[in-house]
Amino acid sequence: MKPFATALTAAATLALVACAMPGADSAKGLITLDGKQPLVVAHRGASGYLPEETMEAYSRAVELGADVIEMDLLITKDGVLVARHDPNLAISTDVASHPEFAARKKTMKVDGETQTGWFIQDFTLAEVKTLGGISTDAERPQQFNGKFKVVTFQEILDFQKLKTRETGRAIAIYPETKNPTWFRDMGLPLEDKLIAMINAAGLNSKTAPIYVQSFEPGSLKYMKSKGLNTKLIQLIDGDGIDMKTGAMTYAIPVDRPYEWAKAGDARTFSAMVTPAGLAEIKTYADGIGPWKRYIISIKGTMGADGKPVDVNKDGKINDADATSITPTTLVADAHKAGLFVHPFTFRNENRRLPIDYAGDPKNEYLAYYRLGVDGVFTDFTDTAITARTAYMKEIGR
Repeated sequence: MKPFATALTAAATLALVACAMPGADSAKGLITLDGKQPLVVAHRGASGYLPEETMEAYSRAVELGADVIEMDLLITKDGVLVARHDPNLAISTDVASHPEFAARKKTMKVDGETQTGWFIQDFTLAEVKTLGGISTDAERPQQFNGKFKVVTFQEILDFQKLKTRETGRAIAIYPETKNPTWFRDMGLPLEDKLIAMINAAGLNSKTAPIYVQSFEPGSLKYMKSKGLNTKLIQLIDGDGIDMKTGAMTYAIPVDRPYEWAKAGDARTFSAMVTPAGLAEIKTYADGIGPWKRYIISIKGTMGADGKPVDVNKDGKINDADATSITPTTLVADAHKAGLFVHPFTFRNENRRLPIDYAGDPKNEYLAYYRLGVDGVFTDFTDTAITARTAYMKEIGR
């Protein structure tokens, strides 16, 4: 796919941004950090409807009204940043159906987790461009699998400028350095290339329509030390929830930043949500992106055998068999530390909605908006915006 052509200069983009930053409005009295309405961040584009991190998914998200489009950045064998979530291309592309790449299938560890598949560091950009994205959720549309190609970060930067000009509103981007320590160990560091591209796009400032995120503190700290002055976000993960207690559970590779694991640091991501952890994050970042269960967790109904009950009798135990519990103070604690909060990821599927949301995903967004979150990562942009409109009406804005 050729980069989108545009006559909009970086200076013109920034001028527009100054008067049209996402979330900027005349609303007052909101309990977000900046007093503005929460942002709707299109997680990997409109990934609830189209194969994730494709130009088509990003275009659809903008059409649906997203304030921000989000992407994960990996790097090819020849050093090009592309938008994919997993180094293992088997997870989100049709690489398995390409016989010309059959011999490259292998087993290796990614951030401590053993995986089998085809890995991006073994592919040039030209080869990656022959692959099509696929839906990663069986409940979502499958008819587009293989039809839309992997995009480069440069193509996304060009797209951002084009859509900002076409829509008259600043479309922000939210790139993540994905598996940065792992890539660095293979001689393919991400950060310097990302900084250079952000500089070239004229986006290296706190007021620019860009947020740079990572699960690894070292990646953010390195970029800050090298002159990156965008808004920086520390992501905070977890593996699952103990349905009996509502407590977070941790397992490789989402138990701790991989750099901590390599260094023998036994802490888990839970260390980041304490007051001390938040204070440390504030020294190098502007916000946090926690898994939403750090804010509102869930608990299941336990049977006489001590195991969770399949409440809806669908043969599976998942969020739909659980109920939300009292929210934590994380949003307020983060705001007190001067950090904004963008939890992930909000989805529409019934299996992901606790009982108290009555099968309506808008009720989940409302619960978080009412707590003052500054934005939400969503696979379904339209649902997030509908819920935000309802929330603003609810508070008289």
